[in-house]
Amino acid sequence: MEKSSKIIVGISIGDINGIGLEIILKTFEDKRMLDFCTPVLFGSSKVVSYHKKLLGSETNIHGIHSADKTVHGKINLVNAWKEDVNIDLGKITPEGGKYALKSLAAAADALKNKTIDLLITAPINKENIQSDEFHFPGHTEYLEEHFNGKSLMILMTDELRIGLITGHIPVSHVAEAITPELIKEKVEIMHRSLYQDFNINKPKIAVLGLNPHCGDKGVIGKEDDEIIRPTITEIKETGKLVFGPYAADGFFGSKTYKQFDGVLAMYHDQGLAPFKALSFGNGVNFTAGLEVVRTSPDHGTGYDIAGKNIANSDSFEEALFAAIKIYRNRNELLELEANALKTK
Repeated sequence: MEKSSKIIVGISIGDINGIGLEIILKTFEDKRMLDFCTPVLFGSSKVVSYHKKLLGSETNIHGIHSADKTVHGKINLVNAWKEDVNIDLGKITPEGGKYALKSLAAAADALKNKTIDLLITAPINKENIQSDEFHFPGHTEYLEEHFNGKSLMILMTDELRIGLITGHIPVSHVAEAITPELIKEKVEIMHRSLYQDFNINKPKIAVLGLNPHCGDKGVIGKEDDEIIRPTITEIKETGKLVFGPYAADGFFGSKTYKQFDGVLAMYHDQGLAPFKALSFGNGVNFTAGLEVVRTSPDHGTGYDIAGKNIANSDSFEEALFAAIKIYRNRNELLELEANALKTK
């Protein structure tokens, strides 16, 4: 690999029948993007060529055998498979899931081997990707196991960062999953991430309640008073600026979220519904808590518009810039901490 200070961005291409490759190709149509990073796609030259022809894209792709052969100043492509693949745009097919996983696994291995610096994942379909190798609700859980860590899904823009206490689980299981230990774990991950990934020295974190009106003193549920509120009080005693629980409707309706650096929602839609209402198409999904940096756009496979050349690449571009910034912030903090130790 050529020596360079440029960050090497690994990209999994997602479901081959969706809009993943379209938003990737559109992002790098602007050659100035190569001033910020060196991209490495994990996929197939045949699949990429199919999408390029369909979209009329003139984006040049440079094939390489492995990520350690990356050439800076080019859009690199590692062929994660060589066989022909049937592409059926807009359809949920076994092939779509199989090759989305091949791309993701190759990218994750390169990230683990440090031949790429960070990872951006294009959208997958959670149904057709299921297999013996992928038995997870989504990217977040797959990467958590792959890198042996505890993660936190954060949906973010410049103004809003929402993490999830519980992630991809049925609503019927949410209440039983919320424990003091889980709340403490997720608060700790968010606190650390706000400090190391976003350069916020004393982050303020809001925690949402579980029940409507935070249970109305037990009338609509006891979890807020018996589990969430005492846990927040306990966390405060450690010196962290953690507040709540807040009723989610009023919290977002009154724009109270603007007073905090991070927000923790109790379950998936409690956090993602207001987030996407406020910022859909410009948001980023960030996997906090792991030793590696991974982001993705805030939307799905877009089967309904696949191949029509109308997909918007804004969220993918935001994911790219967010990942680069987070990666740099982490490295700067490591350098500062290392220099502080040397002076002692």
